[in-house]
Formats: sequence, structure tokens, C-alpha cells
Amino acid sequence: MTSVAAARRKLAMSRFWADFRTHRAGVAGTVVLLVAVVLALIAPLFIDEGVTSVVDAPGDEFGAPSLDFPFGTDESGRSILLMVWWGSRTSLLIGFLAAVLSIVIGTVVGIAAGHYRGWAGGLLMRVTDWFLVLPSLVTALVLAAILGGTTFTVIMAIAVTSWPSTARLIRAQTLAVEARPYIERSKALGAGHWHITTRHVLPNVAPLLLASTTLEVASAIVTESTLAFLGASANKTSWGTMLRSSYDYGAATHGAWWYILIPGLAILVVVMAFTLVGRALEAVLNPRLRRAA
Repeated sequence: MTSVAAARRKLAMSRFWADFRTHRAGVAGTVVLLVAVVLALIAPLFIDEGVTSVVDAPGDEFGAPSLDFPFGTDESGRSILLMVWWGSRTSLLIGFLAAVLSIVIGTVVGIAAGHYRGWAGGLLMRVTDWFLVLPSLVTALVLAAILGGTTFTVIMAIAVTSWPSTARLIRAQTLAVEARPYIERSKALGAGHWHITTRHVLPNVAPLLLASTTLEVASAIVTESTLAFLGASANKTSWGTMLRSSYDYGAATHGAWWYILIPGLAILVVVMAFTLVGRALEAVLNPRLRRAA
């Protein structure tokens, strides 16, 4: 049985990769993400937090791109290239963790709302709807300001305000799964709530969760950058705090276009890559989209 299950998983993975390869945009996004993640992971091997120090800055104020500083320098003479490289660790970390926490909350609420009918499911959906109508960015900004400027609080603020859309998606899929005949057979054989939700519902919604997580990371990175630009940062160098500093120190009035362009391009490229991968995964894993294609 173990060998049969392993063979089925191997076949499923090969089919998934064969379908995914047909989406060239998704493959390109995957390559970009791999490069970004690897660069963020190996950053401490080549540089350290000293690149963000304003005391030992090696360059001139708002130095233009040159051989010594390919992306120019900031208001303190720090290398924009090294700052963007070091800041990628914070931006990607917050994006990943906030997205994962948001997906976990949304999945638990969505499965519970779809599985438990009656007042319990109705109450969970009313709470979800209440969070949906709240302006997420304003709510996240207020939460980050109240809880304090740390990486954990920023992650919590983003996750708490971004889970409702996942919850509604998972609830709809849960209702579709539980309408199938084998769920009725499982109930007739004495299967409990935990068995049905973990053995039948969760595996069926997992493919959608993978695509949703990828898209959620992109949204979380944008939200973190926006919060940092508005002043609710994690007190660490990130792409958002760099954009905030370029605004505070008047990079535009000094003609230091590189100080604004480079962090902005970093956000744009990574978010676009996550979006392309998420769309490709959604097209491959979502049965309705696959049938339409």
C-alpha cells in the first residue's frame, strides 16, 4: 500500500509539473522568487546589519549610481544596493509569515463555518463579514500603532485584517466537498467531525490553499511596505522603510531618483512574481479553471 501511495503521489507531482510548465509566466515568476529568496537567505554571509549604519557610511550624500555604488547612495551615504539586499530579509519574512498566519486563520474559520451548519456557522460568517467591511489598511495601521513597532506586531496586524477572503473561499469549497456522497457514507459509518474535516475536507481544499497562499504573500508584502511608508514599521530596514526615508529626506527634490526607484522596483518585481506564480497555480489546481481551459 505504501508503494502504491508513493507511486500515486509521484504521478500526481509529474502531472502537476507538466501542467505548470505550460504557464510560462508562472515559471518565470518561480525563477524570480527563487532568486529573491536565495539572495535574502545568503545575505548574512556577505553583509551584516552594519550596512544600515549611518555612522560608518562609505559614500557621499545622495551619490549617483557609479562603479563603487551601482544603485547610488542615500541621505547618509549608505549603499542602496546593500540596503535593498539587506531589507529583502525583513520584507520577505513579514510577507511569508503574515500570509501563512492569515491562511491558517482563514482555513480554520472557513472549514468550521462550512462544516458546522446552523447558528455556529452563521456566527462565524457574520464575524467574517464584519472583518470584510472594515478598511483593512486603516485597521492594520491602527493595530500596528497600538501594539507597537515590532516584526511580530506588524505580522499580526496584517494577518488579522487579511484572513476573511480566505475564509469565504474555503467555506465555499467545504460546502461543495461535504455535498459529495462519500461524506454521507463516512457519517453513516460513524466518522466524527474531526475525521471528516481533517481526512476529507482539508485534503480537498489544500490545492486552493497553495494558490491562495502565494497570492496572499504578494498582498502582505505590499501591505507591509505601505504600513512602513505610513510610519508603522517593524523598526528594521525593509523596502517600505527605505521608501519612507526617501520621502522624509527629500530624495525627489535632491534629484535622487535611484533612492525611490530601486526599492519600488524591488517591491514591484517580487509582488509581480508572486502574483504570476499564484495565478498559474490557481489555473493548474482549480478544477473549474482547468476544465474551462
